[in-house]
Amino acid sequence: MKSSSPAWIPSKVKYLANYINGYPFKPSEWSDRGKPIIRIQNLTNPDAEPNFYEGEIPKAYLVREGDLLLSWSASLGAYEWKGPEAWLNQHIFKVELDSEHVTKSYYKWLAEWFMEELNEQAHGSTMQHVTKDRFGGFKVNLPPLDLQQIIVSYLDRETTHIDTLIAEKERMLALLDEKRAALISQAVTRGLDLDVPLKSSGLDWLGDIPAHWNLVRIKYLVTELTQGSSPQASNTPAEPNEDGVLKLSAVSKGRFVRGENKALRESDGSAQLLSLRKGDVLVTRGNTPELVADACFVPQDEPNLLIPDLIYRLRLNPEKVLPELLSYFLVTKEARTQIRRDARGSSGSMVKVSQEHVASWIVPIPPNIAEQEKIVHRMVQVEHQLRSLSDELQESVRLLKERRSTLITAAVTGQIDAKDMVA
Repeated sequence: MKSSSPAWIPSKVKYLANYINGYPFKPSEWSDRGKPIIRIQNLTNPDAEPNFYEGEIPKAYLVREGDLLLSWSASLGAYEWKGPEAWLNQHIFKVELDSEHVTKSYYKWLAEWFMEELNEQAHGSTMQHVTKDRFGGFKVNLPPLDLQQIIVSYLDRETTHIDTLIAEKERMLALLDEKRAALISQAVTRGLDLDVPLKSSGLDWLGDIPAHWNLVRIKYLVTELTQGSSPQASNTPAEPNEDGVLKLSAVSKGRFVRGENKALRESDGSAQLLSLRKGDVLVTRGNTPELVADACFVPQDEPNLLIPDLIYRLRLNPEKVLPELLSYFLVTKEARTQIRRDARGSSGSMVKVSQEHVASWIVPIPPNIAEQEKIVHRMVQVEHQLRSLSDELQESVRLLKERRSTLITAAVTGQIDAKDMVA
């Protein structure tokens, strides 16, 4: 590790603080009263609903606003707690700093760097995990306190500019998503002809639909509704000629993401009954309330990719509905209303929908396949236009985040001279 000054002292992460691992709460101990429990999902997603615990455990597990936390399993990262007093769950460290040698503001930047480095080294792609020895033994060079403050001021200033640019581009991405959702909703609930006569659907969540359209339950549109299985799989994607099982992330807001799969460790002929064909509609049966029953259609035959236990495969009657039309409808805000009504779960973090629920959902469809084809063709055009813009913005965000990471690395490893960091 390069250092620009002999005053930097070689050290290890374990010597910088006392690390308190969280309490091993069991789901049976969760409640809707008491203090919230900080789980990793509450760090990675501030909007995630917390669970609570109303009992008493040692105060060492109590987290207060401003405490530094490090998640070391599932999703590695460094955080400063911004919420109310809460209990700390296992797989998260509360950091009690050695303030004589490292300031809180500097440690935050240092931790952002070394946790990213550890994340690159962590084993397991679907469940990241860092061992105690690898974490504690990670080597750092520690600058003197006055230089720590210079580095903090420099990084605060430089990353603020980068973060502003990232936020602007992410807002633009969100607006593109909103535009896409609005265009899809208009097309699959009202059609392309804005002057067509309308009629009441009789459903509060749907409103008016074209007068010549029909309301049909999915069970009258499908020839097959199948649930997958959970075979033994590795943590790496399947090779081109290797069998793989889809991950939930393969179904993403109406889009099929082929690369989101795991290679099967063992496969037999019966598994091919769960493989994918062009025109299959996939619906996730379990996820968070916001993501459950996400849907997409499969654009081509995928004989080596299988559906898992948490995804339904719908095969449709081609004389009644196009798979693209159904999948586009299922991701609209209108469809989400009936999905939320049916989603069930023992906790707010994971819910499921049954085959009976899916079969009962109502879909507005033009009776004429030719009209369905026109709607789908228009949606393909819209997708192509918006995807090009989205891809450009996402690449820009990626480069900005890469620049930010490189800047932090250079600053906390002594690659930038102190005089170059002073404004």
